[in-house]
Amino acid sequence: MRKILVIGGGGVRTPLLVHGLVHSQSALSIDTITLFDIDGERLDVIAGLCREVARQVPGSPAIEVETDLERALEGAHFVLNSIRVGGIAARARDERIAIEHGLAGQETTGPGGAAMALRTLPAILQQARVVEAVAPDAWFINFTNPAGLITQALSRHTKVKVVGICDTPAELFHQIASALEEPVEDMSFDYAGLNHLGWVSRIRLRGEDITCRVLDDLELLRRIYSAELFDPELIHTLRLIPTEYLFFYYSGRRAHKNQEKAGASRGQELERLNDSLFRQLKAEDPQTGVETYRHYLNQRNSSYMKLEAQAGSAFSSPIRAEDPFTLATGYHRIAVDVMRGLTSARANQVVVNVQNRGTINGLNAEDVVEVLCDISENGAVPKPVGDLPESVRGLVLSVKAYERTLIEAAVSHSQSRAALALLEYPIVGDWELAKETLDALRSSDASLSYLV
Repeated sequence: MRKILVIGGGGVRTPLLVHGLVHSQSALSIDTITLFDIDGERLDVIAGLCREVARQVPGSPAIEVETDLERALEGAHFVLNSIRVGGIAARARDERIAIEHGLAGQETTGPGGAAMALRTLPAILQQARVVEAVAPDAWFINFTNPAGLITQALSRHTKVKVVGICDTPAELFHQIASALEEPVEDMSFDYAGLNHLGWVSRIRLRGEDITCRVLDDLELLRRIYSAELFDPELIHTLRLIPTEYLFFYYSGRRAHKNQEKAGASRGQELERLNDSLFRQLKAEDPQTGVETYRHYLNQRNSSYMKLEAQAGSAFSSPIRAEDPFTLATGYHRIAVDVMRGLTSARANQVVVNVQNRGTINGLNAEDVVEVLCDISENGAVPKPVGDLPESVRGLVLSVKAYERTLIEAAVSHSQSRAALALLEYPIVGDWELAKETLDALRSSDASLSYLV
């Protein structure tokens, strides 16, 4: 039997993750799910929801809570890490500062992504070293954003057995299938890039290559995304289908303009949603709380990317009537797929973040990339990609250079290296802007004062 530890167990996505785990308990042989968080009050609220979710499934694993990391790690087979240093308030602050400096505010890209990484790296590296000491054989599954950069730092500066996961590629696969009105199980996709910087390059339906058919149908391309992100002519000309986060690279001015028009960023809206959620959960019994949580997830999901693409609002977007626990995609689905693979002799194919090791030409062996892997008890083995198309190769190389330099800045506590990273970053790419933005982020957040 196996123990699963969730670091950051007080997070709002934890009940969704627990739902996925308890419905996979037999396949994964789980007997205990331990939730660890440094915020005990928040942890107790989320744990109550998780126990109610588990109670609805006969024979579910025990749900435990712990605020001491070493005790929490004892006997752990998998460590699922999903932390947000500074909470949602830090995200909202980062995004506001980016907007004030003329750039789109987003938690994983641009200055917001850099601030999130710089704030997170010292904490997560420290946690990983505790994992090394207490549970060295455990798999460390990293959800923490920016996932690719954090996974690279973990693989470079610790000895944990790490794989990074993100539900964005799988979500794109399902969106393409939905636009085609075909079962995703009948389809396969070639995909490569970095986390939040990836593209689908080939689509097969029941073994037939239908890539050109999809790329030449502008109305179909428009239907792929839940918000009006990309001009279909862009995708048609690029001959690649980008994940949604490429919006902040391809249409950064439009994203910024819409945020200014809306008078807010996504982080600010989520801060309001989360505050309302926790006030309600504290006043409700767990059973009612699960329904409140469902409504919260639907409101959050229904408004996703609407603000940046259309200046829409989470408080005015129509809310979809669906059960978010049973959706075909989500990071809880990816987590289960990865753990199933890592415990099986038969490989499971999943897009994850792993070291390159020659998978994509032009990147270093230790660079973390986001590619399709065969995942089994032997680990995650990436499928060869070769050369990236010329139209995206330079972007990938420059973003990877930024990630390397930002990690170096965090490890060496160097403010000037952090500014250099932003100079290398295509979204910023200006020395004065890099220094001004970094100074503003650092002066607003005491956790960044370690940069000198």
